[in-house]
Amino acid sequence: MRRHPQRQLRIRMLSLALLRHAKSSWEASHLDDFDRPLNARGRAAAPIMGETLRSFPFVPEIILCSPAKRTRETLHLIEPSFGHPHGHVLFEDQLYLTSADTLLERLRHVSATAKTVLMIGHNPGLHELALMLTGRGDAKSISRLEDKFPTAALAILTFPETAWRDVGPSSGRLEGFITPRDRS
Repeated sequence: MRRHPQRQLRIRMLSLALLRHAKSSWEASHLDDFDRPLNARGRAAAPIMGETLRSFPFVPEIILCSPAKRTRETLHLIEPSFGHPHGHVLFEDQLYLTSADTLLERLRHVSATAKTVLMIGHNPGLHELALMLTGRGDAKSISRLEDKFPTAALAILTFPETAWRDVGPSSGRLEGFITPRDRS
C-alpha cells in the first residue's frame, strides 16, 4: 500500500496594521482639509514608520488608504520599506475622516484570502477602531494606545479568526503600538 504524505493545512493568523497619516501642514490655509500635504516632520517620520512595519515583519497583502493627500503621501513614503511585491492598494472615499464603525465594516469585507491588511487613515476614527478591536496585549502598550494615537502612530493587531468578516470588538491582540518618537 502506497502512503501519501499528509497535507498540512496552514492557516495564518489575521494581522492588521493601523497607521495614522504622518504630520500634515497647516501653512496653506486656502487648501481644503482633503488637500493638505505632509509637512517636513511628516515627510521625515513616514519612512521611519515604514521601516518599523518591516521590522515586525509586516508586508500587507491589501492596503486600504484614505484618498486624502496626506494619507497618499504617507503611503508613498512607507512603500519602499515593503520591497516588492506588496499588496494591492485601494484608495477609498469611505475611509476619509470616518467613524470606527465604518472602518470596521470595511475591514469585514476584505477577502479571507488576504491575511495581512494595512489601513491608513485619520483620527478620531482610526484611534477608536484600534481601541475597539484591542482585547489583549501588553498592558503598557494598551495604556499608551488609550492615551492617544498621534500622527504617524502605528498599531499592529492580530486576530485568532480566520476571516475578516468575523473580526469584532475586543477580538484582537495588540502586538505593538509605536510612534515616530519611539524610533528617534
